[in-house]
Amino acid sequence: MNILFDERLDGALPSVDREALIAHLQAELPQLKLLHREEDLRPFECDGLSAYRVLPMLVALPETLEQIASLLETCHAWGVPVVTRGAGTGLSGGALPLEKGLLLVMSRFSRILEVDPEAHIARVQPGVRNLAITEAAAPYGLYYAPDPSSQIACSIGGNVAENAGGVHCLKYGLTVHNVLAADVLTLEGEHITLGSEALDTPGFDLLALFTGSEGMLGVITEITVKLLPKPEVAKVLMASFDDVEKAGKAVGDIIAAGIIPGGLEMMDKLAIQAAEDFVKAGYPIDAEAILLCELDGVEADVHTDCETVRGVFEAAGATDIRLARDDAERATFWAGRKAAFPAVGRMAPDYYCMDGTIPRRELPHVLKSIAELSATHGLRVANVFHAGDGNMHPLILFDANAPGELALAEEVGGKILELCVEVGGSITGEHGVGREKINQMCAQFNPDEITVFHAVKAAFDPHGLLNPGKNIPTLARCAEFGAMHVHHGNLPHPELPRF
Repeated sequence: MNILFDERLDGALPSVDREALIAHLQAELPQLKLLHREEDLRPFECDGLSAYRVLPMLVALPETLEQIASLLETCHAWGVPVVTRGAGTGLSGGALPLEKGLLLVMSRFSRILEVDPEAHIARVQPGVRNLAITEAAAPYGLYYAPDPSSQIACSIGGNVAENAGGVHCLKYGLTVHNVLAADVLTLEGEHITLGSEALDTPGFDLLALFTGSEGMLGVITEITVKLLPKPEVAKVLMASFDDVEKAGKAVGDIIAAGIIPGGLEMMDKLAIQAAEDFVKAGYPIDAEAILLCELDGVEADVHTDCETVRGVFEAAGATDIRLARDDAERATFWAGRKAAFPAVGRMAPDYYCMDGTIPRRELPHVLKSIAELSATHGLRVANVFHAGDGNMHPLILFDANAPGELALAEEVGGKILELCVEVGGSITGEHGVGREKINQMCAQFNPDEITVFHAVKAAFDPHGLLNPGKNIPTLARCAEFGAMHVHHGNLPHPELPRF
């Protein structure tokens, strides 16, 4: 059994009379777009982690809140699991459907309901593309800060579900820092509102709890996001290095100098060559690593910060430092970085994109360790980092048609995530856990912590029907994975259900 996908999950779910369910939904919701033929289901069999595919039992594409509420009530009554899907660009299998479940696709909820330039907020439906929010706010001199590389396609609902980041999140925060409120439907079809347009709300911060919960607690139907004024000036410095460890050290040196860049990104030689061949961004293909450092704000501050960062780069041993001449070249520098993932895809039949977070001080050590893993296992690894906040994206190149290479790529990926935990980091920074990292959750959290996770899940979804089998491992799974100690053959917390 490979470590990413557990075939036993569907076996643990109750069987439902599929034809009876279809007939019931068609009678109750005659206007609902319901897909059930195999050729219609096939496009929904995976998210961005395309190596793992499951054909869902049914796919629903609702257009009204009433349809969603009715769907959820029916699934609750019939015991049908529900997986919510946005644009399907997620990279951890979070929207991987279930063979015995309904896939709830929110792509038709794609309206920007309001842009309030005075309050600096926008109210949007979950199917709105990330970039579309900034496009709608641009006439008012505003923008939405979190900018995943997939922002042209990914939906804001999925961003909230995974707590997505982006190249500018070092200074402006992740999704959780830029969402003010969310309307949610529970599995029973009950409507609740989390957060508000005010600075703070009383009680537990349930909005933060839902952000990153991967569709396990409820279905988000509306989101209120913060908008920021477009900076007066933005400049980008690109520094080249003849050693990746020098580049890694420079990252920490910039923060230590008191500079918080708008973005601070790192690419190693393999990623540089791929991006340059793909985008022609003007990257130095002979460099072992480059850093892109964007500084934004008012003219005087940006000028001073550029000089400070240039000095840090020189002290760290940069072989070349370039300041983007104008906004056009600045955009080109970023275009290469944002196209790094598809660019690397041209270098091998397949690649496996990892997502972990480490303390900045550990960057040189982790880069060296990844190079050793690459050499030991014979798989090339291209490294792309949100270096400023320690969020790394090693891209493991392999050929899925070669026997054993997918399993080998999984093994290398798992070891990289465990390395992140060892140095004081996390197994995810923005892609979420999904199915991909569920075993590594056992390495990061102890039994008591996992028990609390299950208790939170049960408070919102006592029957475990919302996106089951994702994000939170069972203690039995952790014991099987070998990441949890078993005393005298007995698992801790025997009251928990075992699958």
